[in-house]
Amino acid sequence: MARVELDITRRQFFGAGLAGAAAIGAGNSPLAMRYPDPPWFATGEVTTTYNYCDMCPWKCGIAVQSVDGKVLKVDGNVNDPKSRGMLCGRGQGGVSFMYDPDRLQSPMIRTGERGEGKFREVTWEEALDYTAEKILAIKEQYGPESLAIFGHTTGDFWFTDYFAQAWGTPNAGKPSSSLCLSPRDEACNLTLGYPVGAHEPMDWDEIECVAFIGSHVGEDSRNTVMQDFIDARDRGAQIIVVDPRFSTAAAKADYWLPIKPGTDTALLLAWVNVLIEENLFDREYIDQYAVGYDELEAHVKDLTPEWASAITELPADQIRETARVMGQRHPKAAIMPGRHTTWYGNDSQRMRTVFIVNSLLGAYGRRGGMYFDKSPFIDSYPHPPFAVTGSAGGCSAEPGAEVSDELPLGPSGKARADGARETFLRGATAMQELIDPMITDDPYRIAGLIVYGVNLLNSVPMPSRTIEALKKLDFILAVDVLPQEHIAWADVVFPEATFLERYDELSTVPYKTPFIQMREPAVAPLYDTMPGWQMARELGLRVGLDAYFKWETIEEYLDTRLRSVGSSLEKMHDAGGVLIQDGKPYLEDFGDESPFRTPSGKIELFSDELAEAGFDPIPVFEPTEEPPNGYYRLLYGRVPVHTFAKTQNTPVLSDVYPENELWINEDEAASLGYENGDRVWLENEAGDRTGPISVKATQRIRKDAVFMAHGFGQQSEGLSNANGRGASDTKMMSRYKLDPISGGAGMRINFVRLVEGG
Repeated sequence: MARVELDITRRQFFGAGLAGAAAIGAGNSPLAMRYPDPPWFATGEVTTTYNYCDMCPWKCGIAVQSVDGKVLKVDGNVNDPKSRGMLCGRGQGGVSFMYDPDRLQSPMIRTGERGEGKFREVTWEEALDYTAEKILAIKEQYGPESLAIFGHTTGDFWFTDYFAQAWGTPNAGKPSSSLCLSPRDEACNLTLGYPVGAHEPMDWDEIECVAFIGSHVGEDSRNTVMQDFIDARDRGAQIIVVDPRFSTAAAKADYWLPIKPGTDTALLLAWVNVLIEENLFDREYIDQYAVGYDELEAHVKDLTPEWASAITELPADQIRETARVMGQRHPKAAIMPGRHTTWYGNDSQRMRTVFIVNSLLGAYGRRGGMYFDKSPFIDSYPHPPFAVTGSAGGCSAEPGAEVSDELPLGPSGKARADGARETFLRGATAMQELIDPMITDDPYRIAGLIVYGVNLLNSVPMPSRTIEALKKLDFILAVDVLPQEHIAWADVVFPEATFLERYDELSTVPYKTPFIQMREPAVAPLYDTMPGWQMARELGLRVGLDAYFKWETIEEYLDTRLRSVGSSLEKMHDAGGVLIQDGKPYLEDFGDESPFRTPSGKIELFSDELAEAGFDPIPVFEPTEEPPNGYYRLLYGRVPVHTFAKTQNTPVLSDVYPENELWINEDEAASLGYENGDRVWLENEAGDRTGPISVKATQRIRKDAVFMAHGFGQQSEGLSNANGRGASDTKMMSRYKLDPISGGAGMRINFVRLVEGG
């Protein structure tokens, strides 16, 4: 195959997607890519394939319908325990995502300076050979740990887990850990002995009271949770929502607590006080399954609703009443742990308090409380021992699984760059902290970076620092579907086939009824794109990792794994794309075995491990910094049709919600001279600006904060729909506060003001 070699200017590169749309076939105008022609029916043989959705991390099972090689429709898979035949708007936008005319279409190598976006198209052979040469040179000079890998979306396994461990770098991180989940999972480890895992194991079928603290059900659009929430509410379950903003969930709640931002731990400790003082907790459960109760009782003796009221600005009677609502319904009551828990830098202790409340309610392992999820059994593909063990980006483990607190070391004996054992109890890599060694070479040099599916400049706080690191690196490989903003900084670009065009690793997410999901391609990859598994394998073969990639095809790899459970790709397809196993969701399923894997074998209300490490063994309320005069605390979240910074360019989803708005209290807006719909810019304390963004003046938010949906304000000419639309919350994050226990980056410590102009 002859190599295409040409210089592409930034505008030509980012506009190449439109010209390449003809490769799709009939009806190939940009409009046809949005709505396949004809939109209301199609003739020909319908082919159904099974998949799990990649439009968000939730992994709903889907059935994909294609006609004559064109995907026309996706539906929730009726066989799948998560989707149950239903799908959210984002999931149904998967077809539009695949046919987005702005997609990257061929591998490219940089020709200009980093950040200019000048590339030449190359063959896969040249791109892979060049990448292998560069990372081998880095390994030879600095060691294997000098290559960092950032990953996100459901295909990142091949790079952040498999390739990273085979290569020998512990410096692999995922935003889903350090920028989202690490405080809740570390807190759960400390309290119960295992992490929460991929989702919140609420026993929705029988729950009678559920509390949400900063969890925006209906806005983050997790399909299964929305179905369960609706069913529970219809059954009469009591709903408590704690949020500074009258969110969608708050609109459906029996109790809305518009708490002062940063004071949630005070509220939680007051709830503990009421549960204990009024004897509303499950004493028999605590006596049997927990340790540290006496210390907890003494600790909260004076932490009354009146004490918390002065801190949270919530009425003491409301704090007391909501505690009673939960206590009167135990064990069928619980606080949902939530996903995005990196708020103020003291988040592990806040989440510890959540798990303590749930423990007092007797929720864990009880029907209507919190079930024990379980990973499905399936063998790994046979391979030699990895050079390092365990992904740095966090893991999911079921009750009973071993949770290691050993700090992984590279073959050279060098510890990972964040000095984890001194700072974080379990050594979970803080992805944003890996950027510092790229700049400072401390404690050793990180010289190369692979970025898989992470919208780097619109996800990681302090993007100016990220750009400084990108300038200094010896080599950057970007793997993506779209020309996201950071692509212009890459040395090599690998365009990936979308989830509808590829086989992938089996999904084995822990669940109440453990199950395995398959992903099979509905159509062949468009353009000159490649699946992530194939990129990782081809790169692995070129850098001497042949022993880890013995399989010739992905079908061979998947069939080998499935044979360990008596299945195969063909059998899974014939069974509707899902293989369901038996779980152990309740205490009675464990017999005399303890499901809690703490050192004591029980729920640890008082943590000796924290005490020995110099932290508070029982959570203590710590005040957070107040906004300066004229500034507002920046809160952020999501909208139902978009995922992070990934889907803003997807044609049909962009049509529904093209840009974000700035929620600000109506009285505050009036005092500043702004009305609903006015266009403003935001400026933070460091002088960074983003916008313009439309004002949403409303009484549904407190006066000391503003709120915006995450993922907008992107700056990439190649994104026809997303470029320059709205404002970026990430670019207002000029600082963060690192949680000393989990390594999570607290990002709600940034303050902004409204200004005119750009």
